Amino acid sequence: MTVAQIAELPMYVAPTAVHEANEQWLALTLALLGVGVHERFFGPLDELWLHPRLLLTQTCGYPLKTRLGERVHVIGRPCFDLPDARGGAHCSLLVAHRNDGRQTLAQWLGSHGVINSRDSNTGMNLLYRTLAPYAAPGQFFGRESISGSHRESLAWVSTGKADLAAIDNVTFAYLARHAPEEVANVRVIGRTEQSPTLPYITRTHGVEGEVVRAAMNQALAALPQVREVLALTSVLPATLADYQHL
Repeated sequence: MTVAQIAELPMYVAPTAVHEANEQWLALTLALLGVGVHERFFGPLDELWLHPRLLLTQTCGYPLKTRLGERVHVIGRPCFDLPDARGGAHCSLLVAHRNDGRQTLAQWLGSHGVINSRDSNTGMNLLYRTLAPYAAPGQFFGRESISGSHRESLAWVSTGKADLAAIDNVTFAYLARHAPEEVANVRVIGRTEQSPTLPYITRTHGVEGEVVRAAMNQALAALPQVREVLALTSVLPATLADYQHL
């Protein structure tokens, strides 16, 4: 009996056009790999990332560095053609409400910040690094909340529920293109340093990562509409070492 392979692309699922493009790309990639039995996985990300039947998924660079390490194999990283995201790197955009009159980061000291999760490089790690020079001993924010996603963090800032957030610039660009109303009430007040884009991973024992990456790039080349929606030019080679500085 053929054992079902697990394959999911869970990191960029909004708006709908982006999710559908990722699904088309994944389906053709699996077909090119000859995967006849594909199982969907809807459990926690930690379980997905370490699943013994994992063929392909995407994680964040921060948990890759802090928790996953050599328990997974890095396949590659996306190379986007987006503002602030090119050459296999991206950054976070610091956003505030468009009517917030503050101009410098120091003026947000003691404000209400929102992060998407405690293990996010773009929503937490890069934000803290950027704010550190302005922080009072121990902390920058007077109050800090966790929203659960970049999209939700944007909604919090848009509605005045929070004052400041760091949004993955790929997420922001996707929303600006396909759901502009979701970014209409925020303004970008700064950018973090560049960081490697979110890595694609597979299990340590199984199909070679180079084979999976080749299939991903072959599928991408065959799907021009997917390339356009995702603003994705290729999947670049990558290793765990590329994420060590995180």
